[in-house]
Parts: sequence; C-alpha cells; structure tokens
Amino acid sequence: MFRFLSIAGAVVGYGALSAFLGLVGWQSYRWFRDGEWTHVGLGDGLRIGLQHCCVNDGDTGRLAALLHWLDAPVDWLGMHKVVEVVPASLALFAASIVGNCIFVYCKDRLEGR
Repeated sequence: MFRFLSIAGAVVGYGALSAFLGLVGWQSYRWFRDGEWTHVGLGDGLRIGLQHCCVNDGDTGRLAALLHWLDAPVDWLGMHKVVEVVPASLALFAASIVGNCIFVYCKDRLEGR
C-alpha cells in the first residue's frame, strides 16, 4: 500500500511541479512579448482540463455539472469567486508540495520496515 502511495505521490508531485513551471514559463513569455501578465485562474485551468479530457458536449453527470457551474454559477457564488481569483500556478505548486510530502512520507515508512 505504501509503495503505491509513494509512486502516486511522486507522479502527482513532480507532474504538478512540471505543469507549474510550464505555466509560469508561458506566462513569463507572454509578459516579455506583450508587456502584460496573463492571468490564468484555477477556474480557467479546471475548465480547460475538463473540456479536453472528461466532458463532451451534451454530457450529463457530475463533471458536466461542474463545468456548467464554472461557466454560469447559480449557487456557491463565493466559492466560484475564489476559484476564479486564485492563480492556477499557486494551485499547481500546492499540489506539487502535497504530492511530494506523500512521496517522502511513504518512502520513509517503506524504509522503516
């Protein structure tokens, strides 16, 4: 069990770190080229990710409902505002830290046996 969690933590941690570096690199490129910072919110990242991997036109279900809520919220308006304001790069960096902590914890538990 700890071996699986260790591998999953490493994949999440280093995958999110590479996505964070790619996003900040792209934003920096746009800033140097255009002279203004391109804000990518957590909501934008969720919307793009859901459209590319999980939700097709006409789908129903929880992920389709989440995508619809991201586009036009009718409840949880404060949470929607937080999701729109929080930068996607910050969320990716936090996910990389959590994944790396799981990786290190599980690896230490395996070595302790």
